[in-house]
Amino acid sequence: MIEHLNTEKRNERTANLDQMSVHEILAVMNEEDKRVPLAIAEQLPQIEAVVKAVITVFEQGGRLFYIGAGTSGRLGILDAVECVPTFGTEAEMVQGLIAGGAKAIKDAVEGAEDSTELAVADLQAVNLNEKDIVIGIAASGRTPYVIGGLDYATTVGAMTASIACNAPAEISAHAQLAIEVVPGAEILTGSTRLKAGTTQKLVLNMISTTAMIGIGKVYKNLMVDVRSTNIKLVQRAKNIIKDATGCDEATAERVFEESNHHVKTAIVMVLTGMDYTAATKSLVESKGFVRRTLPKL
Repeated sequence: MIEHLNTEKRNERTANLDQMSVHEILAVMNEEDKRVPLAIAEQLPQIEAVVKAVITVFEQGGRLFYIGAGTSGRLGILDAVECVPTFGTEAEMVQGLIAGGAKAIKDAVEGAEDSTELAVADLQAVNLNEKDIVIGIAASGRTPYVIGGLDYATTVGAMTASIACNAPAEISAHAQLAIEVVPGAEILTGSTRLKAGTTQKLVLNMISTTAMIGIGKVYKNLMVDVRSTNIKLVQRAKNIIKDATGCDEATAERVFEESNHHVKTAIVMVLTGMDYTAATKSLVESKGFVRRTLPKL
């Protein structure tokens, strides 16, 4: 029975959605979307607890796995893959698993979300262990695939957390840490790719970004571990070096080359006067935190 779920309820403010003008539809969507960050604000303590757990996992060499079905699974994958270019992580560090596998990213895989066994198989395939953390994502808060994954993670000693858009959510009982953000009924009844999807995306943004800051992937408000994999990102890398150090374009270009295109190392070289070898050593000793390599003033 799903009728009692907030994500399945009818929205009284859009009862005549099909009779609204384009402008009216857009206006009501905009108003409903404004409710999302307000709902998230009520769960900041719970989100903070999850972020701290993720930071601890990363510090111990563990990995973060998002698991979900449908939109929830796709959003987890989106957040995971963006960590590589943004924060220079290895692809294995943050991963997204979706019910039905890679095919389900584009096409619906019927029945996959109802299988607890598929989640177990997916987590076994990535050799989930006690160093890792699994975050289950389910708008409804009751997806069997997610529950199966959380339960399996518990058996191997991994940390567990959950994100749901209903409260109380069934998946919360299967996780050590639970986030329950309730943005209210969708404008289109049951279409959880809307407010629920936006909620999940914002929460995932908060978790991954804050955790990466917590392990030294950011200096000031600059993504100093960005990977320069195309022309745009090469120029962004040089701009980051300039912004972080106040140096000119010529210096940024020179040190970018001398640092083997490693932005963080280049910044330390400029700020401290170290050569490449010394800057690299200093960053290792500071566990990747640029600020810890700087002379104490």
